[in-house]
Amino acid sequence: MNTSSDTLTNTSGTIALAGAGKMGGAMLTGWLAQGLAPERVVVIEPHPSAEITALAAQGVRLNALAKESGAVDTLVVAVKPQSFREAGAALKEFVGPSTLVVSIMAGTTISALEEVCGGMVVRAMPNTPAAIGRGITVAVPAKTVSAAQRATADALLRATGLVEWVDDESLMDAVTAVSGSGPAYVFLLAEELARAGVAAGLPEALATTLARATVAGSGELLHRSDQPSASLRQNVTSPGGTTAAALEVLMAKDGLQPLMIRAIAAATKRSKELAK
Repeated sequence: MNTSSDTLTNTSGTIALAGAGKMGGAMLTGWLAQGLAPERVVVIEPHPSAEITALAAQGVRLNALAKESGAVDTLVVAVKPQSFREAGAALKEFVGPSTLVVSIMAGTTISALEEVCGGMVVRAMPNTPAAIGRGITVAVPAKTVSAAQRATADALLRATGLVEWVDDESLMDAVTAVSGSGPAYVFLLAEELARAGVAAGLPEALATTLARATVAGSGELLHRSDQPSASLRQNVTSPGGTTAAALEVLMAKDGLQPLMIRAIAAATKRSKELAK
């Protein structure tokens, strides 16, 4: 069975990347690391970073015009959502009737992408751990996307972490709320854990170190373990011990669960409001 890197290197044609900021740049780095030839990539980025400019020396075509790029088999759209419609006219020049268009823009629907860019659209929602190859992306294809195009999209997205596919686009709002925005919730947990440590009497520097290391280490343990998160939690909890005392507060009726449900509901609602 082919790996994602096999699928990626076995694809043909030019891949255009519109937007090479943190997420787009992370994807590009992942593609090249998996063996994609730099010459196959056109990057459309009016304000390229030093890292992206350096890749041009390796063969990546930076800000080539559509007429200079040849037939583009795949366009990956990683511009800011608020800039999409303004950039759309220029992007459409890269899209032919059968071009695969992969969008990682939050709140931008398949129908909006088809209207502005055309092509065969895959809408995807990655998250920021993609920058270290540990992201997770959820993708939904338009009905016009072929099996081969879906495999190409999967390989491009898998360069920065795990990929899950759904068939119902309406799920993308909740996906955005859980995994797209989710890293911010984890970082907030580290912040508040440190503040609580200070409130309990720890020096601020020590509390911050303890909180960061605990959140990062626990996340890595969760990543490596096959056990459910509930089992890992129970493994730390001795009856009548210190962890049990804290969890009694966190798992109360007005504790973390209802708070998280409200937070995810708010983010889901906002994602629907922002949908174009």
